[in-house]
Amino acid sequence: MDVKLLALMALLAVATRIPASNAKPISLVERCWCRSTLNTVPQRSIKELKFLHTPNCPFQVIAKLKNNREVCINPETKWLQQYLKNAINKVKKSRRRSTKKD
Repeated sequence: MDVKLLALMALLAVATRIPASNAKPISLVERCWCRSTLNTVPQRSIKELKFLHTPNCPFQVIAKLKNNREVCINPETKWLQQYLKNAINKVKKSRRRSTKKD
C-alpha cells in the first residue's frame, strides 16, 4: 500500500471520530435578523411583538402577524414609539402601586 494512501485513510478515520461542534459559524451568529424594515403594518394584523437588541445590530422590532408571517418594523414608526411609551408608563405605574402596598 502506498504511504500517502495509508496516511489519508488514517486521517479520515481520526476525522470521523471527532464529535461535531454545535457552535455556529461567526458569520451566522453576528447577522442581524432585520435586514429591511417596514414603515406601515396594520396594527390589527399584529399578533405579537418581539424586541431584539444584539451587539452588532441596531434595535430591531419583529412583528408576528395573525397569518404567522414575521416582518421587521421600523422602530422609529410613530405608532410603535407611542406603544412603547405607553408600555413603559404602565410598568412604572404598576411598580409604584406595588411599592406603596408594601
